[in-house]
Amino acid sequence: MDVDQVTEIVVDAARVAILPRFRALADGEVAEKSPGEVVTVADREAEELISRRLREVLDAPVVGEEAAADAPQLLTALREAPAAWVVDPLDGTANFVAGRPDYAVMAALVRDGETVAAWIAQPAQGRVYVAERGAGAWRDGVRLRREPAPGDPAALRGAALTRFLDPAAKAQVEAAAPRFAALGPGSGCAGVDYPRLVDGEQDFVLFQRTLPWDHAPGVLLLTEAGGHARRLDGSTYRPADPRAGLLDAADPTCWETARSLLLG
Repeated sequence: MDVDQVTEIVVDAARVAILPRFRALADGEVAEKSPGEVVTVADREAEELISRRLREVLDAPVVGEEAAADAPQLLTALREAPAAWVVDPLDGTANFVAGRPDYAVMAALVRDGETVAAWIAQPAQGRVYVAERGAGAWRDGVRLRREPAPGDPAALRGAALTRFLDPAAKAQVEAAAPRFAALGPGSGCAGVDYPRLVDGEQDFVLFQRTLPWDHAPGVLLLTEAGGHARRLDGSTYRPADPRAGLLDAADPTCWETARSLLLG
């Protein structure tokens, strides 16, 4: 597989379907697909473009966010197919609709249930992150290496997405906030939060919802850069696993510290 070819596909889709509509969405180009979840014509057009071209690279099922919303059975390909593509055509759609630049276009290749390649493009910033299992993580051609986080919890910076937490868990996270140097709500876009973690802008991120198109690309990017991603019970992340809860961190010690303080 040609990694650069997929990079070109993702970047081209952003150029054609997404960037021309940034801060220029017309009336009728935004809809609510479920309560609190919006979709735009850019999401749908980008997914169609990416999916068609990915099948030309490798003829395998494509599990796209928008396609799976209409046909949830597509998710079985992540468990059953020898290979499958995962596509998030516009991660951070709410940011995109609001005119905020924190959005991304993401894709990943899953083989035998494990992510083996990942792409995250940030069109507004002109950045592209790529990772390949066993070959490392890269930003615009520069090799990435996440350094260990500070050992003192009071020096750690992180994010916790509490929207989907139950009240008790949310209260626990809120009570832990003063123990850290900073604890924010995240960007509203996994394709921004994972690169921020890899680039050293934050040290950990707690997610509750773990949809594969949100996390398959970012987890591989993080782990190939030397970071640590685990389910809350310490088990390895796999895209087909539907369980809630995922904690990503700069290193195993940071992961343990963040888990202890955030979850009790």
